[in-house]
Amino acid sequence: MNLDLQPGQKLARGVARHLRSHNFVSVEEFVPTRGLRVDVLGLGPKGELWVIECKSSRADFQSDNKWQGYLEWCDRYFWAVDIDFPTELLPAESGLIIADSYGAEIIRMPDEQKLAPARRKVMVQKFATHAARRLQALRDPGIPPEMLP
Repeated sequence: MNLDLQPGQKLARGVARHLRSHNFVSVEEFVPTRGLRVDVLGLGPKGELWVIECKSSRADFQSDNKWQGYLEWCDRYFWAVDIDFPTELLPAESGLIIADSYGAEIIRMPDEQKLAPARRKVMVQKFATHAARRLQALRDPGIPPEMLP
């Protein structure tokens, strides 16, 4: 396994570890719909869905033009950044997580915007499918890509 993680991947790992401490499970690089890919999607014990976007620098944040498109796919939206990130750049209505490779802390909890039940059902099913495919790819790395639609 390659452990040479990029800065955003290190933040995502710390976020995933922190979410686990709140009884959430998570997947990384999740596609809720064509053209969008969230860094971390957390699924909580009551079915709540949190999107966490990991930003490793000012330039990384300023080049992200799609983040508002993620809001309709989650109950809460967060930014995860490291301790040196200029957090005044981040929208005040979104959540804030300070993270590193090993853990994280929620600094600001955003207001909840509950998903419609039909969208929640679709997202939970996509989450399960995404997680199962990742597990299968780990357990059987020789599986042809066309068998993992």
